[in-house]
Amino acid sequence: MTQQAAKKITLKPLGNRVLAKRMEQEQTLKGGIILPDTAKKKQESALIVAIGTGAKTPEGKLIPISVKVGDTILMDKYSGQEVTIDDEDFVILRSEDIIAIIE
Repeated sequence: MTQQAAKKITLKPLGNRVLAKRMEQEQTLKGGIILPDTAKKKQESALIVAIGTGAKTPEGKLIPISVKVGDTILMDKYSGQEVTIDDEDFVILRSEDIIAIIE
């Protein structure tokens, strides 16, 4: 588990939402050029650090989320709500916005 996942997170997502930390990307190109933050593309891979309880059917049955804390996921590029907690950037997204689990 990484240091971010081992930290105590003070935000618990509700329902079918998850809290994820985008994976850091390479900041220097092969030629040694360093990209400014505005030129970097958003990362689609992230580490799950907290999950909600899951969605509920109209009958009240709980549908669990199919990922767990510590999973590395592939998500829609511009999905979710970005939040900052303790000077770290996270994204809260619906479980439907998770495309795949990276193994």
